[in-house]
Amino acid sequence: MTKPHPLLAILMFIYGLVAIAALWRTFTTLNFDLLTLGVFPVLYGLITRQFWAAVVLKIYLAIQTVALLALATAAVIAYQITPEDVKVIYQGQNIPISAIVAVAIVVMSFQYWIAFSQKTKRYLTSKIPRSEN
Repeated sequence: MTKPHPLLAILMFIYGLVAIAALWRTFTTLNFDLLTLGVFPVLYGLITRQFWAAVVLKIYLAIQTVALLALATAAVIAYQITPEDVKVIYQGQNIPISAIVAVAIVVMSFQYWIAFSQKTKRYLTSKIPRSEN
């Protein structure tokens, strides 16, 4: 079986971690949503090299993009109303908004780059040699 190119393998590993976190979140909160559980069909399609995996990956990226844009819009509106209350604090540490924006842009750009890469297209469309028994 042909292995995925290294960047696609990294994306698949990250999606595997997200899938584990999604299961953990679902079982601990007894809630689920499309953003977290949507990674399962994408990961399955990429691992098994299904013909529909590229489409599902692009749809999943569109869902992520819409969610990120909605969050950014809410943050901008909140900042216009009360700028001193718009803070991200994690375990007592104030995280700068610019760092969050930079990480979000890098993560989304990486995913889009992999999704629209010719190497990914070749990986998903190449035929797997089957042994005849």
